[in-house]
Amino acid sequence: MKKFMTLLICTLISIVIVVVIPMLFHTFSFVRVESESTNHVGMFQQTVVSVNAKEQTIHKLYYKDELIGIFSNQEALDRHLKQVYHDKYEEDFPDTKAHIGRDCYIVDEKSYYTYSDVSDEILNYLDENELYTLQCTAINISEDGKVKARFYVSDPKLYEDAMNAYLSLFVDPSSIASLTENANTQTTLTSYGSKDVGLSISQQITQEKTYASPSEIRTTEKSVLEYIEYGNNTEKQYYTVQAYDTVAGVGAKNYGLSATQVMNINRDKISSTDQMLKEGDQLCITYFESPIDVVVYKKTLRQETVYFETTYIQDENLVKGEAEVRTAGENGSRNALYTEKWINGVLTSGTLDSSYETKQASNEVVALGTKNEPGVGTGSFRYPVENVGISCEWGCYYGHRGTDFIDQYNSWGDVYAADNGVIEEVGYNGISGNYVVINHNNGYETYYGHMNVPCDLPEGTVVAKGDVIGHIGMTGLATGPHVHMYFKVDGERHNACEFYDCESVPHV
Repeated sequence: MKKFMTLLICTLISIVIVVVIPMLFHTFSFVRVESESTNHVGMFQQTVVSVNAKEQTIHKLYYKDELIGIFSNQEALDRHLKQVYHDKYEEDFPDTKAHIGRDCYIVDEKSYYTYSDVSDEILNYLDENELYTLQCTAINISEDGKVKARFYVSDPKLYEDAMNAYLSLFVDPSSIASLTENANTQTTLTSYGSKDVGLSISQQITQEKTYASPSEIRTTEKSVLEYIEYGNNTEKQYYTVQAYDTVAGVGAKNYGLSATQVMNINRDKISSTDQMLKEGDQLCITYFESPIDVVVYKKTLRQETVYFETTYIQDENLVKGEAEVRTAGENGSRNALYTEKWINGVLTSGTLDSSYETKQASNEVVALGTKNEPGVGTGSFRYPVENVGISCEWGCYYGHRGTDFIDQYNSWGDVYAADNGVIEEVGYNGISGNYVVINHNNGYETYYGHMNVPCDLPEGTVVAKGDVIGHIGMTGLATGPHVHMYFKVDGERHNACEFYDCESVPHV
Protein backbone atom coordinates (compact mmCIF):
# COMPACT_ATOMS: atom_id res chain seq x y z
CA MET A 1 0.00 0.00 0.00
CA LYS A 2 2.81 2.36 0.84
CA LYS A 3 4.43 1.69 -2.54
CA PHE A 4 1.15 2.39 -4.29
CA MET A 5 0.68 5.70 -2.53
CA THR A 6 4.24 6.77 -3.35
CA LEU A 7 3.70 5.86 -7.01
CA LEU A 8 0.41 7.80 -7.09
CA ILE A 9 1.99 10.93 -5.63
CA CYS A 10 4.87 10.84 -8.13
CA THR A 11 2.40 10.44 -10.97
CA LEU A 12 0.37 13.47 -9.82
CA ILE A 13 3.53 15.62 -9.51
CA SER A 14 4.56 14.66 -13.03
CA ILE A 15 1.15 15.68 -14.38
CA VAL A 16 1.43 19.06 -12.64
CA ILE A 17 4.93 19.68 -14.03
CA VAL A 18 4.17 18.55 -17.55
CA VAL A 19 0.63 19.83 -18.06
CA VAL A 20 -0.62 22.28 -15.45
CA ILE A 21 2.37 24.60 -15.04
CA PRO A 22 2.83 25.27 -18.80
CA MET A 23 -0.90 26.01 -19.04
CA LEU A 24 -0.62 28.48 -16.17
CA PHE A 25 2.45 30.10 -17.75
CA HIS A 26 0.69 30.42 -21.08
CA THR A 27 -2.31 31.98 -19.37
CA PHE A 28 -0.04 34.42 -17.43
CA SER A 29 1.80 35.42 -20.62
CA PHE A 30 -1.44 36.05 -22.39
CA VAL A 31 -2.65 38.24 -19.55
CA ARG A 32 0.64 40.23 -19.53
CA VAL A 33 0.52 40.74 -23.30
CA GLU A 34 -3.08 41.84 -23.07
CA SER A 35 -2.14 44.20 -20.25
CA GLU A 36 0.90 45.66 -22.02
CA SER A 37 -0.94 46.06 -25.30
CA THR A 38 -3.13 48.66 -23.66
CA ASN A 39 -0.08 50.58 -22.34
CA HIS A 40 0.90 52.89 -25.22
CA VAL A 41 4.45 54.31 -24.87
CA GLY A 42 6.43 57.02 -26.61
CA MET A 43 5.35 59.77 -28.96
CA PHE A 44 3.99 57.23 -31.44
CA GLN A 45 1.98 55.10 -29.00
CA GLN A 46 3.97 51.89 -29.33
CA THR A 47 2.41 48.71 -27.90
CA VAL A 48 3.76 45.33 -26.82
CA VAL A 49 3.15 42.79 -29.58
CA SER A 50 4.77 39.76 -27.94
CA VAL A 51 6.52 38.44 -24.87
CA ASN A 52 9.75 36.58 -25.37
CA ALA A 53 11.03 33.65 -23.38
CA LYS A 54 14.45 35.32 -23.20
CA GLU A 55 15.47 38.92 -22.52
CA GLN A 56 16.59 41.02 -25.43
CA THR A 57 18.10 44.53 -25.65
CA ILE A 58 15.81 47.37 -26.63
CA HIS A 59 16.92 50.94 -27.41
CA LYS A 60 14.87 53.81 -26.01
CA LEU A 61 15.37 57.15 -27.76
CA TYR A 62 14.68 60.28 -25.69
CA TYR A 63 14.52 63.98 -26.54
CA LYS A 64 14.76 66.37 -23.58
CA ASP A 65 13.82 63.49 -21.25
CA GLU A 66 10.68 62.65 -23.25
CA LEU A 67 10.53 59.20 -24.83
CA ILE A 68 10.32 59.46 -28.61
CA GLY A 69 10.17 55.75 -29.29
CA ILE A 70 11.77 52.32 -28.95
CA PHE A 71 14.00 50.53 -31.45
CA SER A 72 14.30 46.76 -31.22
CA ASN A 73 17.27 47.01 -33.53
CA GLN A 74 19.47 50.13 -33.66
CA GLU A 75 20.80 49.32 -37.14
CA ALA A 76 17.92 51.24 -38.73
CA LEU A 77 18.98 54.40 -36.87
CA ASP A 78 22.66 53.88 -37.72
CA ARG A 79 21.83 53.44 -41.42
CA HIS A 80 19.65 56.53 -41.34
CA LEU A 81 22.39 58.68 -39.73
CA LYS A 82 24.82 57.65 -42.48
CA GLN A 83 22.29 58.50 -45.15
CA VAL A 84 21.43 61.87 -43.57
CA TYR A 85 25.11 62.78 -43.40
CA HIS A 86 25.63 61.81 -47.04
CA ASP A 87 22.55 63.70 -48.29
CA LYS A 88 22.65 66.88 -46.14
CA TYR A 89 26.05 67.52 -44.60
CA GLU A 90 28.88 65.76 -46.38
CA GLU A 91 29.53 68.56 -48.88
CA ASP A 92 29.92 71.28 -46.23
CA PHE A 93 31.34 69.03 -43.51
CA PRO A 94 33.58 66.44 -45.16
CA ASP A 95 35.36 63.63 -43.31
CA THR A 96 33.06 63.50 -40.30
CA LYS A 97 29.81 61.75 -39.33
CA ALA A 98 26.33 62.51 -38.05
CA HIS A 99 24.90 61.68 -34.66
CA ILE A 100 21.59 62.28 -32.91
CA GLY A 101 20.93 65.78 -31.54
CA ARG A 102 22.59 67.16 -28.41
CA ASP A 103 19.37 66.90 -26.37
CA CYS A 104 18.73 63.36 -27.62
CA TYR A 105 20.06 60.24 -25.95
CA ILE A 106 19.60 56.48 -26.12
CA VAL A 107 19.04 54.24 -23.12
CA ASP A 108 19.67 50.52 -23.67
CA GLU A 109 17.53 48.18 -21.53
CA LYS A 110 16.93 44.46 -21.18
CA SER A 111 13.29 43.48 -21.82
CA TYR A 112 11.08 40.42 -22.51
CA TYR A 113 8.77 42.52 -24.71
CA THR A 114 8.75 43.19 -28.40
CA TYR A 115 7.16 46.52 -29.30
CA SER A 116 5.38 47.61 -32.43
CA ASP A 117 7.77 48.91 -35.10
CA VAL A 118 7.51 52.69 -35.62
CA SER A 119 11.05 53.19 -36.94
CA ASP A 120 9.88 55.26 -39.91
CA GLU A 121 7.88 57.60 -37.69
CA ILE A 122 10.80 58.07 -35.31
CA LEU A 123 13.25 58.79 -38.14
CA ASN A 124 10.82 61.22 -39.78
CA TYR A 125 10.53 63.03 -36.45
CA LEU A 126 14.33 63.39 -36.29
CA ASP A 127 14.32 64.74 -39.86
CA GLU A 128 11.50 67.21 -39.35
CA ASN A 129 13.09 68.66 -36.20
CA GLU A 130 16.68 68.44 -37.51
CA LEU A 131 17.76 66.60 -34.38
CA TYR A 132 21.26 65.87 -35.60
CA THR A 133 24.77 66.78 -34.56
CA LEU A 134 28.07 66.35 -36.37
CA GLN A 135 31.41 65.28 -35.05
CA CYS A 136 33.70 68.31 -34.79
CA THR A 137 36.39 69.93 -32.61
CA ALA A 138 35.50 72.10 -29.62
CA ILE A 139 37.87 74.94 -28.73
CA ASN A 140 37.71 75.61 -24.99
CA ILE A 141 39.02 78.90 -23.58
CA SER A 142 39.56 78.61 -19.83
CA GLU A 143 40.62 81.00 -17.11
CA ASP A 144 41.23 80.14 -13.45
CA GLY A 145 40.21 76.59 -14.18
CA LYS A 146 36.78 77.55 -15.60
CA VAL A 147 35.68 77.50 -19.24
CA LYS A 148 34.78 81.11 -20.13
CA ALA A 149 34.19 80.56 -23.86
CA ARG A 150 33.68 77.63 -26.22
CA PHE A 151 33.20 77.37 -29.95
CA TYR A 152 33.23 74.62 -32.57
CA VAL A 153 35.22 74.15 -35.77
CA SER A 154 34.92 71.57 -38.51
CA ASP A 155 38.71 71.29 -38.76
CA PRO A 156 41.30 72.19 -36.07
CA LYS A 157 43.47 73.78 -38.77
CA LEU A 158 40.84 76.50 -39.23
CA TYR A 159 41.40 77.53 -35.61
CA GLU A 160 45.19 77.39 -35.93
CA ASP A 161 45.18 79.55 -39.08
CA ALA A 162 42.69 82.04 -37.61
CA MET A 163 44.68 82.28 -34.37
CA ASN A 164 47.88 82.98 -36.29
CA ALA A 165 46.04 85.66 -38.28
CA TYR A 166 44.88 87.28 -35.02
CA LEU A 167 48.35 87.15 -33.49
CA SER A 168 49.75 88.70 -36.69
CA LEU A 169 47.78 91.87 -35.98
CA PHE A 170 50.00 92.48 -32.95
CA VAL A 171 53.38 90.91 -33.78
CA ASP A 172 55.48 90.18 -36.84
CA PRO A 173 54.13 86.87 -38.23
CA SER A 174 57.66 85.56 -38.83
CA SER A 175 58.52 85.92 -35.14
CA ILE A 176 55.43 84.29 -33.59
CA ALA A 177 57.04 80.90 -33.02
CA SER A 178 60.27 82.27 -31.57
CA LEU A 179 58.44 84.68 -29.26
CA THR A 180 56.24 81.91 -27.93
CA GLU A 181 59.28 79.81 -27.13
CA ASN A 182 61.45 82.62 -25.77
CA ALA A 183 59.07 84.99 -24.05
CA ASN A 184 61.72 86.30 -21.63
CA THR A 185 64.48 86.95 -24.12
CA GLN A 186 66.59 89.96 -23.15
CA THR A 187 67.00 92.33 -26.07
CA THR A 188 69.26 95.34 -26.50
CA LEU A 189 68.17 97.83 -29.14
CA THR A 190 70.82 99.74 -31.06
CA SER A 191 68.45 102.07 -32.90
CA TYR A 192 65.29 103.95 -31.99
CA GLY A 193 62.04 102.06 -32.24
CA SER A 194 60.38 98.98 -30.81
CA LYS A 195 60.97 95.25 -30.94
CA ASP A 196 58.69 92.43 -29.84
CA VAL A 197 60.41 90.33 -27.17
CA GLY A 198 57.60 88.28 -25.60
CA LEU A 199 54.26 86.77 -26.52
CA SER A 200 51.77 84.91 -24.35
CA ILE A 201 48.04 84.21 -24.05
CA SER A 202 46.48 84.76 -20.65
CA GLN A 203 43.92 81.97 -21.01
CA GLN A 204 44.36 78.22 -21.39
CA ILE A 205 43.14 76.92 -24.76
CA THR A 206 42.35 73.23 -25.27
CA GLN A 207 40.76 71.15 -28.01
CA GLU A 208 38.49 68.12 -27.80
CA LYS A 209 36.48 65.95 -30.16
CA THR A 210 32.74 66.36 -29.61
CA TYR A 211 29.39 66.68 -31.40
CA ALA A 212 27.58 69.94 -32.15
CA SER A 213 24.67 71.22 -34.18
CA PRO A 214 25.66 72.01 -37.78
CA SER A 215 24.59 75.63 -37.25
CA GLU A 216 27.12 75.98 -34.41
CA ILE A 217 30.11 74.63 -36.32
CA ARG A 218 32.37 77.19 -38.00
CA THR A 219 33.62 76.03 -41.39
CA THR A 220 35.73 78.97 -42.61
CA GLU A 221 38.82 80.72 -41.28
CA LYS A 222 36.97 84.05 -41.55
CA SER A 223 34.14 82.95 -39.24
CA VAL A 224 36.62 81.50 -36.72
CA LEU A 225 38.66 84.72 -36.77
CA GLU A 226 35.47 86.73 -36.25
CA TYR A 227 34.78 84.77 -33.05
CA ILE A 228 38.35 85.15 -31.80
CA GLU A 229 38.12 88.91 -32.34
CA TYR A 230 34.65 89.57 -30.92
CA GLY A 231 33.40 86.44 -29.16
CA ASN A 232 29.59 86.42 -29.17
CA ASN A 233 29.37 90.18 -29.68
CA THR A 234 27.75 90.58 -33.06
CA GLU A 235 26.60 94.17 -32.53
CA LYS A 236 29.11 96.63 -34.01
CA GLN A 237 29.06 100.38 -34.46
CA TYR A 238 30.06 102.13 -37.65
CA TYR A 239 31.20 105.62 -38.55
CA THR A 240 30.66 107.40 -41.86
CA VAL A 241 33.87 109.01 -43.13
CA GLN A 242 33.57 112.78 -43.52
CA ALA A 243 35.55 115.15 -45.70
CA TYR A 244 39.19 115.59 -44.63
CA ASP A 245 39.05 112.72 -42.12
CA THR A 246 42.29 110.86 -41.50
CA VAL A 247 42.66 107.40 -39.97
CA ALA A 248 43.93 108.95 -36.74
CA GLY A 249 41.11 111.48 -36.82
CA VAL A 250 38.45 108.79 -37.09
CA GLY A 251 39.93 107.13 -34.00
CA ALA A 252 40.22 110.41 -32.11
CA LYS A 253 36.54 111.13 -32.69
CA ASN A 254 35.43 107.62 -31.73
CA TYR A 255 36.40 106.34 -28.29
CA GLY A 256 39.98 107.54 -28.60
CA LEU A 257 41.03 104.64 -30.83
CA SER A 258 44.56 104.80 -32.15
CA ALA A 259 45.19 104.90 -35.88
CA THR A 260 46.58 101.35 -35.69
CA GLN A 261 43.45 100.12 -33.93
CA VAL A 262 41.22 101.71 -36.59
CA MET A 263 43.35 100.06 -39.28
CA ASN A 264 43.25 96.61 -37.63
CA ILE A 265 39.47 96.49 -37.24
CA ASN A 266 39.01 97.76 -40.83
CA ARG A 267 41.89 95.92 -42.48
CA ASP A 268 39.62 94.98 -45.39
CA LYS A 269 39.53 98.70 -46.27
CA ILE A 270 42.61 100.24 -44.63
CA SER A 271 46.16 98.96 -45.15
CA SER A 272 48.12 101.91 -43.74
CA THR A 273 47.59 104.48 -41.00
CA ASP A 274 48.48 107.17 -43.56
CA GLN A 275 45.93 105.99 -46.11
CA MET A 276 43.61 108.57 -47.64
CA LEU A 277 40.00 107.87 -46.70
CA LYS A 278 37.04 108.05 -49.03
CA GLU A 279 34.21 110.29 -47.90
CA GLY A 280 31.07 108.29 -47.23
CA ASP A 281 32.83 104.98 -46.46
CA GLN A 282 31.55 103.05 -43.46
CA LEU A 283 34.26 102.15 -40.93
CA CYS A 284 33.84 99.87 -37.93
CA ILE A 285 34.59 101.65 -34.64
CA THR A 286 33.95 98.73 -32.27
CA TYR A 287 37.32 97.49 -31.07
CA PHE A 288 38.08 93.83 -30.42
CA GLU A 289 36.20 92.24 -27.52
CA SER A 290 38.08 88.96 -27.69
CA PRO A 291 37.68 86.14 -25.15
CA ILE A 292 41.43 85.73 -25.61
CA ASP A 293 44.02 88.16 -24.20
CA VAL A 294 47.11 88.29 -26.41
CA VAL A 295 49.90 89.79 -24.31
CA VAL A 296 52.88 91.21 -26.19
CA TYR A 297 55.98 92.59 -24.50
CA LYS A 298 58.03 95.13 -26.43
CA LYS A 299 61.37 96.80 -25.86
CA THR A 300 61.21 100.44 -26.96
CA LEU A 301 64.21 102.71 -27.32
CA ARG A 302 63.53 106.39 -27.84
CA GLN A 303 65.21 109.73 -27.45
CA GLU A 304 63.79 111.93 -24.72
CA THR A 305 64.33 115.56 -23.80
CA VAL A 306 66.22 116.33 -20.63
CA TYR A 307 64.89 119.73 -19.58
CA PHE A 308 67.33 122.32 -18.33
CA GLU A 309 66.86 123.82 -14.91
CA THR A 310 66.71 127.53 -14.17
CA THR A 311 68.73 129.21 -11.44
CA TYR A 312 67.57 132.63 -10.25
CA ILE A 313 69.87 135.30 -8.92
CA GLN A 314 68.95 138.68 -7.51
CA ASP A 315 70.02 141.89 -9.20
CA GLU A 316 69.24 145.09 -7.38
CA ASN A 317 69.77 147.08 -10.55
CA LEU A 318 66.69 145.50 -12.18
CA VAL A 319 63.25 146.95 -11.70
CA LYS A 320 61.07 144.80 -9.46
CA GLY A 321 59.21 142.29 -11.58
CA GLU A 322 61.75 142.35 -14.42
CA ALA A 323 63.92 139.37 -15.38
CA GLU A 324 67.01 139.09 -17.49
CA VAL A 325 68.53 135.90 -18.89
CA ARG A 326 72.23 135.92 -18.08
CA THR A 327 72.99 132.41 -19.33
CA ALA A 328 70.72 130.81 -21.88
CA GLY A 329 69.53 127.34 -21.05
CA GLU A 330 69.66 124.46 -23.49
CA ASN A 331 67.84 121.17 -23.19
CA GLY A 332 69.76 117.95 -23.31
CA SER A 333 68.67 114.51 -24.44
CA ARG A 334 68.82 110.91 -23.31
CA ASN A 335 68.22 107.49 -24.76
CA ALA A 336 65.64 105.62 -22.69
CA LEU A 337 64.87 101.91 -22.93
CA TYR A 338 61.39 100.83 -21.82
CA THR A 339 59.58 97.52 -21.48
CA GLU A 340 55.99 97.89 -22.65
CA LYS A 341 53.05 95.56 -22.12
CA TRP A 342 50.36 95.45 -24.80
CA ILE A 343 47.10 93.47 -24.53
CA ASN A 344 45.22 92.84 -27.79
CA GLY A 345 47.01 95.78 -29.36
CA VAL A 346 46.36 98.23 -26.51
CA LEU A 347 49.33 99.63 -24.56
CA THR A 348 48.61 99.02 -20.88
CA SER A 349 51.88 99.81 -19.10
CA GLY A 350 55.53 100.72 -19.53
CA THR A 351 58.54 100.64 -17.22
CA LEU A 352 61.90 102.32 -17.65
CA ASP A 353 64.69 99.74 -17.87
CA SER A 354 67.66 102.04 -18.35
CA SER A 355 68.74 105.39 -19.76
CA TYR A 356 71.87 107.33 -20.55
CA GLU A 357 72.42 110.95 -21.51
CA THR A 358 73.43 111.63 -25.08
CA LYS A 359 73.59 115.38 -24.54
CA GLN A 360 73.89 117.15 -21.21
CA ALA A 361 71.45 119.98 -20.50
CA SER A 362 72.89 123.46 -19.91
CA ASN A 363 71.13 125.21 -17.07
CA GLU A 364 69.70 128.69 -17.43
CA VAL A 365 70.63 131.58 -15.19
CA VAL A 366 68.08 134.37 -14.80
CA ALA A 367 68.62 137.58 -12.89
CA LEU A 368 65.56 138.86 -11.03
CA GLY A 369 64.69 142.19 -9.63
CA THR A 370 62.62 140.40 -6.94
CA LYS A 371 62.71 137.27 -4.90
CA ASN A 372 59.29 136.19 -6.20
CA GLU A 373 58.98 133.41 -8.80
CA PRO A 374 58.95 134.89 -12.26
CA GLY A 375 55.82 135.01 -14.34
CA VAL A 376 57.73 135.49 -17.59
CA GLY A 377 58.39 132.52 -19.87
CA THR A 378 61.78 131.45 -21.14
CA GLY A 379 60.55 130.80 -24.68
CA SER A 380 61.59 127.15 -24.34
CA PHE A 381 58.76 124.70 -23.78
CA ARG A 382 58.43 121.27 -22.20
CA TYR A 383 55.74 118.74 -23.17
CA PRO A 384 52.55 118.98 -21.12
CA VAL A 385 52.73 115.27 -20.12
CA GLU A 386 55.29 112.59 -19.31
CA ASN A 387 55.88 109.54 -21.55
CA VAL A 388 54.56 111.70 -24.33
CA GLY A 389 52.59 110.35 -27.29
CA ILE A 390 50.32 112.02 -29.84
CA SER A 391 46.88 110.56 -30.48
CA CYS A 392 45.64 113.23 -32.90
CA GLU A 393 47.63 115.99 -34.61
CA TRP A 394 46.44 119.40 -35.72
CA GLY A 395 43.93 118.74 -38.52
CA CYS A 396 43.71 114.97 -38.00
CA TYR A 397 40.01 115.49 -38.61
CA TYR A 398 38.14 118.47 -39.99
CA GLY A 399 38.09 121.39 -37.57
CA HIS A 400 40.62 119.89 -35.13
CA ARG A 401 42.82 122.91 -34.30
CA GLY A 402 45.09 121.55 -31.63
CA THR A 403 47.38 118.64 -30.76
CA ASP A 404 46.19 115.78 -28.52
CA PHE A 405 48.97 114.63 -26.18
CA ILE A 406 48.73 111.45 -24.08
CA ASP A 407 50.84 109.86 -21.35
CA GLN A 408 51.45 106.42 -22.86
CA TYR A 409 51.98 104.72 -19.51
CA ASN A 410 49.52 106.63 -17.32
CA SER A 411 46.31 107.55 -19.10
CA TRP A 412 45.18 109.86 -16.28
CA GLY A 413 48.61 111.32 -15.38
CA ASP A 414 49.65 114.86 -14.51
CA VAL A 415 49.47 117.90 -16.81
CA TYR A 416 52.44 120.28 -16.59
CA ALA A 417 52.91 123.96 -17.38
CA ALA A 418 54.87 124.19 -20.63
CA ASP A 419 56.83 127.25 -19.40
CA ASN A 420 56.85 129.92 -16.70
CA GLY A 421 53.80 132.13 -16.67
CA VAL A 422 50.61 133.20 -14.96
CA ILE A 423 47.34 131.29 -14.99
CA GLU A 424 45.10 133.63 -16.92
CA GLU A 425 41.92 131.59 -17.23
CA VAL A 426 40.39 128.50 -15.59
CA GLY A 427 37.05 127.31 -16.89
CA TYR A 428 34.77 124.72 -18.46
CA ASN A 429 32.88 124.49 -21.74
CA GLY A 430 31.02 121.76 -23.58
CA ILE A 431 33.78 121.20 -26.14
CA SER A 432 37.04 121.45 -24.19
CA GLY A 433 35.69 120.38 -20.81
CA ASN A 434 37.91 121.60 -17.95
CA TYR A 435 40.58 123.89 -19.42
CA VAL A 436 43.42 126.17 -18.34
CA VAL A 437 45.09 129.07 -20.15
CA ILE A 438 48.59 130.19 -19.15
CA ASN A 439 49.93 133.61 -20.21
CA HIS A 440 53.71 133.44 -20.43
CA ASN A 441 53.96 137.24 -20.60
CA ASN A 442 56.32 137.14 -23.55
CA GLY A 443 53.80 137.04 -26.39
CA TYR A 444 52.97 133.34 -25.86
CA GLU A 445 49.92 131.68 -24.32
CA THR A 446 49.27 127.93 -23.95
CA TYR A 447 45.89 126.20 -23.76
CA TYR A 448 45.22 122.85 -22.05
CA GLY A 449 41.80 121.18 -22.52
CA HIS A 450 39.78 118.09 -21.42
CA MET A 451 41.38 117.92 -17.95
CA ASN A 452 39.86 115.41 -15.57
CA VAL A 453 38.79 117.86 -12.85
CA PRO A 454 38.81 121.66 -12.63
CA CYS A 455 42.23 123.18 -11.98
CA ASP A 456 42.58 124.04 -8.29
CA LEU A 457 44.98 126.94 -8.97
CA PRO A 458 43.15 130.27 -9.05
CA GLU A 459 43.53 132.76 -11.88
CA GLY A 460 46.54 134.99 -11.30
CA THR A 461 48.68 132.15 -9.86
CA VAL A 462 52.33 132.34 -10.96
CA VAL A 463 53.58 128.96 -12.18
CA ALA A 464 57.01 127.72 -13.17
CA LYS A 465 57.77 125.45 -16.09
CA GLY A 466 56.96 121.87 -15.06
CA ASP A 467 54.48 122.76 -12.30
CA VAL A 468 51.48 120.44 -12.16
CA ILE A 469 48.37 122.35 -13.25
CA GLY A 470 45.90 119.43 -13.46
CA HIS A 471 45.35 115.87 -14.63
CA ILE A 472 44.68 114.26 -17.99
CA GLY A 473 40.99 113.64 -18.62
CA MET A 474 38.28 113.33 -21.24
CA THR A 475 35.77 115.98 -20.20
CA GLY A 476 33.85 117.85 -22.87
CA LEU A 477 33.76 116.22 -26.33
CA ALA A 478 36.76 113.92 -25.80
CA THR A 479 36.39 110.22 -26.59
CA GLY A 480 39.60 109.17 -24.83
CA PRO A 481 41.89 110.61 -22.14
CA HIS A 482 44.28 113.24 -23.53
CA VAL A 483 45.28 116.91 -23.30
CA HIS A 484 44.13 119.09 -26.16
CA MET A 485 46.83 121.75 -26.49
CA TYR A 486 47.57 124.71 -28.71
CA PHE A 487 49.64 127.91 -28.55
CA LYS A 488 48.66 131.51 -29.07
CA VAL A 489 51.31 133.87 -30.34
CA ASP A 490 50.33 137.51 -30.05
CA GLY A 491 46.71 136.37 -29.90
CA GLU A 492 46.77 134.05 -32.93
CA ARG A 493 46.29 130.28 -32.50
CA HIS A 494 49.22 128.04 -33.54
CA ASN A 495 49.89 124.32 -33.85
CA ALA A 496 51.81 123.06 -30.78
CA CYS A 497 54.06 121.06 -33.11
CA GLU A 498 55.58 124.36 -34.25
CA PHE A 499 57.21 124.48 -30.81
CA TYR A 500 57.87 120.78 -30.21
CA ASP A 501 59.70 118.10 -32.20
CA CYS A 502 56.53 116.11 -32.88
CA GLU A 503 58.17 113.90 -35.50
CA SER A 504 60.20 112.16 -32.81
CA VAL A 505 57.15 111.56 -30.61
CA PRO A 506 55.21 108.24 -30.97
CA HIS A 507 51.90 108.62 -32.80
CA VAL A 508 49.49 106.12 -31.31
